[in-house]
Order: sequence, then C-alpha cells, then structure tokens
Amino acid sequence: MTVPGKFDGRTAIVTGASRGIGFAIAERLVAEGARVVITARKKEALEEAVARLGGPEVALAVAGKADDTGHQADAVGQAVERFGSLDMLVNNAGVNPWYGPMVELDLAVARKVVEVNCIAALSWVQHAHRAWMGEHGGAVVNVASHSAISPAPGVGFYGASKAMLVAMTRLLAVELGPRIRVNAVAPAVVKTKFAAALYEGREEQLAAAYPLKRLGEPDDIGGAVAFLLSADASLLTGHLLVVDGGVTLAGVTA
Repeated sequence: MTVPGKFDGRTAIVTGASRGIGFAIAERLVAEGARVVITARKKEALEEAVARLGGPEVALAVAGKADDTGHQADAVGQAVERFGSLDMLVNNAGVNPWYGPMVELDLAVARKVVEVNCIAALSWVQHAHRAWMGEHGGAVVNVASHSAISPAPGVGFYGASKAMLVAMTRLLAVELGPRIRVNAVAPAVVKTKFAAALYEGREEQLAAAYPLKRLGEPDDIGGAVAFLLSADASLLTGHLLVVDGGVTLAGVTA
C-alpha cells in the first residue's frame, strides 16, 4: 500500500530505471514523496519515464552507462545540485547477455557481467558516500536475484554475479553502519522485458510451481524496495529480502 509523504524531502537515485523494475521502484518512491534521479543508457526512454513520473519537479533523467564512472559522478552531482541531497540509492541496473551453460560462456562476456552487476554497484555506493551519505547518512538497496541463492540453469553466471552483489551488500552494511543501511532484494521471475526469455510462452506452467501461483510484477519489487529504504526498516541492514512468490519453499529453481 502506498503511503503518501513517507519520503518527503528525500532524494533517490535509481539506476536502470527507464522501464521494468527500476521504473516501478522510482514510481513508488515518487508516489510516497521522494524526488528521484533515474538513469539508463537511452535518453529518449528516460525522458518519457520522467514525464510518466510527474515531470522535472520530482524526477531528473541522466543518461549513461551504469558502469561508466564519469556518468556515475555526473548523476550523483546532479542529484545533490538539483534536489539538495542524496538520501537513497537503488542499484538496479544489470546485464545478462548470455543464456546457456556456464562452461560455454565467453570470458569477455563474464567480465562485462561482473563489471556492470557488481563493480559498478560498488562504484555508485562510493560516489554517493563521498558526495552526501558519508556525512549525512542514507540507505542503499541492491537489486540482486533469486538466482543468487538457487541455481538457475541458463542464467547461472548472472546468478553468480548477483551472489557477489549479495556478499557485497553484507560487507558494506558492516562497514557503513550505523549511519548508512545497505540491504538487497532477490526477486524470482518478474514479468519484464529483461526477463521475457524466462517466462514467455510458458508463464502458466512456470507460475504453477509458485505457492502464490503467479509470477512477480514490477510493482511487487517497487514495494519491497520502498520498505527497505524507509524508516519502517530502520533496524534492517545487510538483509536479503527474497521476493519470490514462495518458489524457494517449493524447492524449484527460478
């Protein structure tokens, strides 16, 4: 349930937010009072997303590659300059350019996956820490994956990179407490363009294995992330919130 005013006066950066889970997170934060800076590679898609979020009074688009340190510094600087703070960071941007056995994975592709899904996330935290959070505090949420905790054939290396992101989340929580909380979410299959190859043409069959009998929607993750960023989660840090419709209980790989 949306709580208007929950994030009044607070500013968030959400990476990979022109569509899908990232946009749903940004939309939930704006609905609850936050100002958001959204990032992605395509400027036009970001500008459309800003319009859908309510325009420049509440949202700012900064286009660039998630693993580009210059882009990261620019987005963080613009957040503080435009909105006066950077209280929340959501590392949502990720890549998964390979589907198939890990033993056949091109190592150049593997390096790119780690660069975007792990190293870039750390760099975003470093920039946010230097620019605002180190002095003023804040909250970070990293978007991991159910495949980080349960083997997922076909997307195994993506899952391995997300397992690294979970480990980083826990270490950062120890290092940055008490003023900065760092948590993560682990969605199972969510109905987005990014995950289309995992469910298109077999959604009903896949959902049958979930105790809740449905796949995730982007709004499900938006709500979970908003909770972890909020004061309602003030005693949670280093936590991995699994948002999976109960599929882990069924012992099924996502």
